[in-house]
Amino acid sequence: MVLFAALLGFSPVQGEIYSWKDASGRTHYSDQKPEDVSAQSLELKINTITSPAVSNSDFLDDRERGKVVMYSAEWCGVCKKARHYFQKQGIAFNEYDIETSRKGRRDYEALNGRGVPIILVGSKRMDGFSTKRFMSLYEGSKAR
Repeated sequence: MVLFAALLGFSPVQGEIYSWKDASGRTHYSDQKPEDVSAQSLELKINTITSPAVSNSDFLDDRERGKVVMYSAEWCGVCKKARHYFQKQGIAFNEYDIETSRKGRRDYEALNGRGVPIILVGSKRMDGFSTKRFMSLYEGSKAR
C-alpha cells in the first residue's frame, strides 16, 4: 500500500511535443495536446553534453558552482515542468529568465543557447528536460 501511494505521488515530468494537421493541411506543433483534434506525441532526443568550460566561466558566480541553474523563458512549458519538478522534489535551484534578466541573457549567449531550458548541474549541461537524465546528472554531482 505504501509503495502504491509513493507511486501516485511521483509523476514523471517530461517535455512532450505534439504534432497535428489543421483543416487546411498545415502542420502545427505545441507542448500542449490540443483537445479538439487528434495529435501525435513526438519522440524527441534530449541533448546533454559535458561542458568543462562552464565551471571555469567568469559568468558563473562561485555560489552557483555545483548547484542547479536553469535558464528559462516565461512562455516555455518545459521550463514550467522542470521548475515544478525541482520544487516538488525539494531541489534548490537558481533560475534566470533569458528575456527579462540581463544576467540570464548574458549567460545564455555565453553558453551559445539555442533553446530553453538550459539546465546546469555543476559542470554538466542539459538542453531540454527529462527527469531521468536530470536525476542522473544531479546524483552524479552529489557523489563528487
